[in-house]
Amino acid sequence: MNISRRKFLKGGVVAAGTIAATAVPKTLKASESNTDETLVTLIDISKCIGCEACVEGCKDVNSGKYPKPKKPFPKMYPNRVPVMDWSDKQDVNDRLTPYNWVYIQSADVEVAGEEKELFIPRRCMHCKNPPCVKLCPWGAARQQDNGISRFDPDLCMGGSKCKGVCPWKIPERQTGVGIYLDVMPALAGNGVMFKCDRCYNRIAKGEMPACIEECPNDVQKIGKASDIIKEAKEIAKKTGGYLYGLEENGGTNTIYISPVPFEELNSKIEKGKGKPHFKKVGDAMENGNNIALAMIVAPLAGIAAAFGKFYKGMKADGGSDE
Repeated sequence: MNISRRKFLKGGVVAAGTIAATAVPKTLKASESNTDETLVTLIDISKCIGCEACVEGCKDVNSGKYPKPKKPFPKMYPNRVPVMDWSDKQDVNDRLTPYNWVYIQSADVEVAGEEKELFIPRRCMHCKNPPCVKLCPWGAARQQDNGISRFDPDLCMGGSKCKGVCPWKIPERQTGVGIYLDVMPALAGNGVMFKCDRCYNRIAKGEMPACIEECPNDVQKIGKASDIIKEAKEIAKKTGGYLYGLEENGGTNTIYISPVPFEELNSKIEKGKGKPHFKKVGDAMENGNNIALAMIVAPLAGIAAAFGKFYKGMKADGGSDE
């Protein structure tokens, strides 16, 4: 029997660290799942073994949210929005896709004079002031009180404005799904945009995001922003580690801690489509053009969202008569 290196590593850690793993809380405290304070995730890169348990857990738990496209796809006029079809590549796990919301990057670096391979879970950063939400022209993106940003697949037109303004280019489109098929199949955005939604529905019930629950090595933890940020700074001070996410794009609700500078990590990881970078990032919403655009988009997005909800309700009522 062939056993992959990552499967082997996962099994080894589970066997060797059962006591430690079971000590990790698998549910959120009531004060965390029902708080008005933002929830922040701390990801300790030094603990990740690259087993991909988080990737598999995410797929298992969120598979019901994945797109089920209708084929053949409508032809677009003009042909300016490319077809993006991942429905036959749902097993791809080495990058972000509409069917893979978290994946593992790797980097060969020197830590304390020793060559080491670091593994890094990557997904949406869930920015404090997310441009994907503020600049969505369809009102399909929203940010919850706890800081989670997510897209409504029933309202999204797939125009990819969210990806264009995201500093890490996280959202990915799947063609052949969404409201555009009924409203403007030849003229709209050609699908729906997808990304990590932090298992918002699990958090609402006091459960952990799947990636945290399934991790055998306690790589991630989630909690109130004040607690997590304090802990991240204390760990960095104690270990001489480096933090990413506190200031990037005005601050994010995902904080990474690394034993080496993120400039070095960024130079070593594979980057490209569906594979985000670790560059320093300024606040996109401090850009004057984006601020002005947000002011224009907000009322239009509200109208679009209202129409979308009305249309959804009307379609549901009509469908029930059939």
